[in-house]
Amino acid sequence: MIGLISATAAGAAARDRLAAAWPDRTRVYEGPVADAVRRAFGECEQLVCFLATGAVVRLVAPLLSDKASDPGVVCVDEGGRFAVSLVGGHGGGANELALAVGKLLGAEPVVTTATDVVGVPGLDTLGMPVEGDVAGVSRALLDGEPVALELELSWPLPALPPNVGSGVPGDGPTIRVTDRAVEPAGSEVVLRPPSLVVGVGASKGAPVDEVFGLVQGALADAGLSVASVAALATVDAKAGEPGIVGAAERLGVPVLTYSADELAGIDVPNPSAAPLAAVGTPSVAEAAALVGGGELLVPKRKSERADGAPAMATCAVVRRPGRGRLAVVGLGPGARDLLTPRAEAELRRASVLVGLDQYVDQIRDLLRPGTRILESGLGAEEERARTAVAEARKGQAVALIGSGDAGVYAMASPALAEASDDIDVVGVPGVTAALAAGAILGAPLGHDHVSISLSDLHTPWEVIERRVRAAAEADIVVTFYNPRSRGRDWQLPKALAVLGAHREPTTPVGVVRNASRPDESSRVTTLAGLDPATVDMMTVVTVGNTATRNIAGRMVTPRGYRWQETVR
Repeated sequence: MIGLISATAAGAAARDRLAAAWPDRTRVYEGPVADAVRRAFGECEQLVCFLATGAVVRLVAPLLSDKASDPGVVCVDEGGRFAVSLVGGHGGGANELALAVGKLLGAEPVVTTATDVVGVPGLDTLGMPVEGDVAGVSRALLDGEPVALELELSWPLPALPPNVGSGVPGDGPTIRVTDRAVEPAGSEVVLRPPSLVVGVGASKGAPVDEVFGLVQGALADAGLSVASVAALATVDAKAGEPGIVGAAERLGVPVLTYSADELAGIDVPNPSAAPLAAVGTPSVAEAAALVGGGELLVPKRKSERADGAPAMATCAVVRRPGRGRLAVVGLGPGARDLLTPRAEAELRRASVLVGLDQYVDQIRDLLRPGTRILESGLGAEEERARTAVAEARKGQAVALIGSGDAGVYAMASPALAEASDDIDVVGVPGVTAALAAGAILGAPLGHDHVSISLSDLHTPWEVIERRVRAAAEADIVVTFYNPRSRGRDWQLPKALAVLGAHREPTTPVGVVRNASRPDESSRVTTLAGLDPATVDMMTVVTVGNTATRNIAGRMVTPRGYRWQETVR
């Protein structure tokens, strides 16, 4: 919950705008300001104070205790010009909140956290629990000092600055990635990857303390960190077992469940007749932990009860290998403001970027220092796809970029054809060329429409022509990608002739070149008036259907609403 506090009418007006935009996320605190801040600080995860920065500093200073638990505080001036991340930039999420508040209110976000300002990932923002000298190691990162990287297990990380490496001597500032229960040295930061899955079996009514104590003891005896537990896993018949659910809540992790048939198919070292009779599988704890593979670090063990009664819980611990991550990112048509926030976040999350050289140039400034860039020229799509998948298989966090939407005549198809289930794949949608061109032309895609590439490099012309004819006969609006190049100058006239057999010469046709880029150009013409020689590979051609009209210079394809027919 985000607490909102203001002291004046101007501040209250901005406060109320935020409350109206985020009704389920915010709570307005009324009354004397000092009391409101104190109550919100104790009850909320974040605060937005519509007050002078100095006033907020004096009010929250006595309330601060620990950066790991203090709420994030954002200060907005009463003129609504600036949204300042004041306290808890990373741990409290104030930096992201300042950006979101600034966007909503039209204010300039102010973030002064050193790592954010210079583009270095904050060690407490990597999605893993962190322990040790975060401030000292972060300072070394920023100052360019050599920082050792000790990977006790492979895990995908974002790009780290060039002064971080595995070849740096480990007697200075160090980043260690491990799931072992080790204490950080004096100038060391320990990152705890979510690499451990604990399989749990429990009798009906097993106490939470017994299940939780068993898990804690198994991890401690094996020298493993509780902070690296990603999930508890069990059979679906035990999904609601209070002891298991309660233990997961104490650990702050989800409960994964699997069917008895699925668990019965997992090879385990310690099968038993008891769970087979009870839930239909010879193993619950070991089998549930081993779903998806991994190394069995702690074989099945039973809980011990002080009264000597039979154990009511079992557990087993598996270390799952770090999986590489491939994000297939659509950059949109070219304009920076049409690049989605999700795409930008994935670019900054990647340690390796793979893409066409001209697309890399578009977003080079968004990459973190230390990002390894693998770029190539036109015609190397399959090579880029193979490279991206190969890097992900090495455990890297990879971004494979393409223009428009990566799934539309772009890199998603060859990459996913190359990938298998040994890596995680994330698709990030982008604004397609057809949509960008449609917005420029008016509303040509207001009814059923289809996109067809006229490039016969990968598809025989006979197939393309059959698709164009089908669209023509179905009276569907058609957007042509790759309409014409120096070596392919006859396909567009042929496609237009096929459409012309089913549509009037006056049918509106929209032509957009370099949509959303500085040299953008567009025009609305007709099927008879289009000169194919004016079209190239940077152009998108949209041909209307029999209902499409040119209205005030804009292409409009009616949706077919009955009220429009009545008006006419």
